[in-house]
Amino acid sequence: MPLLEYKKWERFSNVIDNAKTACEKSGYNIDEHFPEVGKLSKRNNGAVVQIKDYKLSRYACYLIAQNGDPRKETIALAQTYFAIQTRRQEISEKEYNSLTEDEKRFYQRNLTKKGNYSLNQTAKNVGVKNFDRFHNAGYKGLYNGETADDIAKRKGLRYREDILDNMGSDELIANLFRISQTEQKLKRDNIQGEKEAKETHFKVGKEVRNTIKRLGGTMPEDLPTPKKSLKELEKEKTRQEKIEMK
Repeated sequence: MPLLEYKKWERFSNVIDNAKTACEKSGYNIDEHFPEVGKLSKRNNGAVVQIKDYKLSRYACYLIAQNGDPRKETIALAQTYFAIQTRRQEISEKEYNSLTEDEKRFYQRNLTKKGNYSLNQTAKNVGVKNFDRFHNAGYKGLYNGETADDIAKRKGLRYREDILDNMGSDELIANLFRISQTEQKLKRDNIQGEKEAKETHFKVGKEVRNTIKRLGGTMPEDLPTPKKSLKELEKEKTRQEKIEMK
């Protein structure tokens, strides 16, 4: 509210209501993007009362900016910012579609590394200590009961060879979705304890699997394993660069 230079809550509340309507009409869950949170406010007489506040998602911020008063310079700047970010996303999607399958694999593998790091931090905060079991719970949900070791054996990998380095882009995307949605659910539902975190990871993996099934997609365990791992491709690239330098 202060960032967008609204001085009265009543006026800003109207903007939020319009943004919530737009959210609902677009088919999104209002409670997910505009969750209400209590906030304590101190009155001039010293009394402390609880007032309404919101914890906004990025999408909610976008809708608020789009429904604000464009005569305000900050609103106009915010609308321009989101328009530019949308354009950048469109460009990046075009660039992504022009990549080769191996280039897409490198791109998605990098995202899963970042996603797993972030998920591990969140899992640690909710009480997870055995990360192998925690991650296997997610794999079991997504791969119809298979653990990481089961996936590695099915793919014919060597001992301790990274299974994610031996996935195609579609399989990596499915796992990235599992990873990101698990982290969001752990935070959103205030999950506490290792047992509940494992159950959450399994349920999310299972739901991602069910979604793929409903859409008529290929189950992750049925997707082909690339002929070369990403580490092999990296070594080949390094050797080629050394030859070119000579």
